[in-house]
Amino acid sequence: MSWIASIAHAIGEHGALVRVTLIRADGSTPRETGAGMLVGAGHIVDTIGGGALELEAIAHARGLLAALTDGAPPWQREVRDFALGPSLGQCCGGHARLLFETFTAREQPCLEALTRAGYPDGALVLRPIDSGRPLELVSSRKADGEWPLAVTRAVREVLSGLRPREGVLIRGAKGEGAWFIEPLGRLRVPLYLYGAGHVGRALVRVLYDLPFAVTWADTSPVRFPDPLPPQVRAEATADLPALASAAPAGAYHLVMTFSHALDLAVCHAVLRGGDFGHLGLIGSATKRARFLHRLAQLGIAERTLARLSCPIGLPGIGGKEPGMIAVSVAAELVQLAVAGAKPATKDHARER
Repeated sequence: MSWIASIAHAIGEHGALVRVTLIRADGSTPRETGAGMLVGAGHIVDTIGGGALELEAIAHARGLLAALTDGAPPWQREVRDFALGPSLGQCCGGHARLLFETFTAREQPCLEALTRAGYPDGALVLRPIDSGRPLELVSSRKADGEWPLAVTRAVREVLSGLRPREGVLIRGAKGEGAWFIEPLGRLRVPLYLYGAGHVGRALVRVLYDLPFAVTWADTSPVRFPDPLPPQVRAEATADLPALASAAPAGAYHLVMTFSHALDLAVCHAVLRGGDFGHLGLIGSATKRARFLHRLAQLGIAERTLARLSCPIGLPGIGGKEPGMIAVSVAAELVQLAVAGAKPATKDHARER
């Protein structure tokens, strides 16, 4: 669920609320630009980093809610700056600029319409930091709205991959206000996990809220826990190699079934296809050597065989308990995903 859909739902359940977004982070700050949280009169969702900064933000957001009147115009926004120093009782030494956006029943129809439009997670959310203008969503780099030139340029750079997919504050030209752009949702790497044994179960728990869309595969539905973790799609099939062959380009694969023969067949299917982001196989260096020998006999080129990662996980994290293996493997996957998400060209400054 996107954050816009979450707000539309929360308005119906809790009434008015404020979204607090970190729109500029200088120096040492608890969270990165784009981090956000929802503040209601009696509930909080997510975090901008905790500590005194967050307490101040919550208090200010609830003050805005308390001051709401029936005749207030829609799309109310306010910006506040916080120095993370002695005045806040913090020693980070950084500076945070926060955007406070009030959402009520007046904004709910627009939010619901944006949700129904079915924009992909890769879409961008645009709005000025001044009050009055509704949120806008853009998913095509060819889109051309009534935006300042710097905003149009930034949108096209992000959607074409020339700029990182992260929140960015665009300073307005002379006579124009600033705008904030952020992704609607996180792009998730397709991750195919073969095997619902102890390590597989531990791993899907650790992967919760990490940037992966998990397809969890095994030969029998009874091997999966009930209920499934919310970010997981289960696939029970007798033909795991066929599932591997049909995976989308760039997908990550982790092979840890109950059978070495089945492990080999899945690895062969992934390597034979060639268009994958990562292939990890649970096991030892000895297992890797044996698999490489057998896969070479099956016609897999040496250059492709080198992409088989076994053992899996980050080096230096000991322990063979399922939980320890899961933490190590998840850390390795995040490291790979972050490296793969970097833009092809030099990063731009966060503000223009």
